[in-house]
Amino acid sequence: MIKLKALALVVLAAASPLAIAAAAVPDTVPGHVRQTKPAIYRFTVGDAKVTALSDGTVPLDLHQLLRGAPARTIDELLARSFLSNPAEAPINAYLIDFDGRRILVDVGAGDLFGPGNGGRLLEALAAAGAAPETITDILITHVHTDHSGGLTKAGKIVFPRATVYAGGADIRFFSDATNAAKTGIDKHFWTETEQTLTPYVTAGRVKPIEADGEILPGVRAELHPGHTPGSAFYSLTSKGQTIVFVGDVIHSGTVQFPRPDVTITFDVHQNEARAARQIAFKRFARDRALIAAPHLPFPGVGHIAADGSGYRWYPIEHIDR
Repeated sequence: MIKLKALALVVLAAASPLAIAAAAVPDTVPGHVRQTKPAIYRFTVGDAKVTALSDGTVPLDLHQLLRGAPARTIDELLARSFLSNPAEAPINAYLIDFDGRRILVDVGAGDLFGPGNGGRLLEALAAAGAAPETITDILITHVHTDHSGGLTKAGKIVFPRATVYAGGADIRFFSDATNAAKTGIDKHFWTETEQTLTPYVTAGRVKPIEADGEILPGVRAELHPGHTPGSAFYSLTSKGQTIVFVGDVIHSGTVQFPRPDVTITFDVHQNEARAARQIAFKRFARDRALIAAPHLPFPGVGHIAADGSGYRWYPIEHIDR
C-alpha cells in the first residue's frame, strides 16, 4: 500500500489510510505525460452549451476500495483495458450555459487534496471563459469533498453569486458530526462539509432538495440515496434532447460496468448504492440516455449498453471542427 504524504484523498478516504499514490506526486506517470493545460470539452444539448471541465485526477487502490470482487478479478478486468492497480480516477465537473443562467454541476476538490491532486477547476473555468462570479447556480450531486471542495478557497466563498443545490438528506447527514461515530465513516467528511458548505448556508445561498422535480427551467433533480443519503441526479432537457449528470453512481467503469454489483468503500449504504446503480444502468441502457459521470475518463460523457450480464461504456463522439 503506497500512501500519499499530504493527500490521503481525504474526500474518498475511509477510516484507514488510503493506498492511492506516491508520497510525492511525480511529474510523470510511466507511459503518460503530465497534463499542463486545463482540459475542457464543449458540446451542446439542444440550446444548452455544456462544457466538461477536468478538476484533475487522483490514483485509487481499487484492491482496497472496491467491495464484492477479489483482487484477482479486479486485476483481470483492469487488464482488459490495458490498466493496472492503482487506477487513475478522473474528477470531472460540468458547466452549463442555458436560458440566461450559468450552472456548474459539482465543483471538484478545491485545495483539500493537496497540490497536484485535483483542484484544477478554476483553471478549467478560466480556459472556458467563465469567471467564478458569473456562476449563478451550483448543483452538487452529493456532499463529498471531490464534488463540493471547490466551493471555498482558504475558507472563503469562491462563487459569490451562486445558489447551491444539494440533497437535503446529505446536508443534514454531513452537518451532524455524531453521524461519523454512528456509521464508522471517517470524521473528515464532516469537518470538510463545515469548511466548504457552511459559508454558503450562512450566506443563505443553499437550497436543499427534498423531492424529485424541476429546480431550474429545464433542469430536474432526482434523489437516489445509497452512495450518500442525499445523492442526486440532475437532468438537463432542451429541444427534446436530455443529458443526465449521475454523480457517483459509478467510480470505476472498468470494473463496475461489467460488474455493477461491486460497491466501493465510500458508499454510505452499500446495499442501497448497489441497487441504485443496477436500476440506473438498466434505465440508461433501455432509454439510450446520454449521461455525464464525474469519475469516468474525461470528458465522462457517453452512453451505456447492456453487454451480457453487465454493461459497456460508449464515450461521446469526439468532434473537432
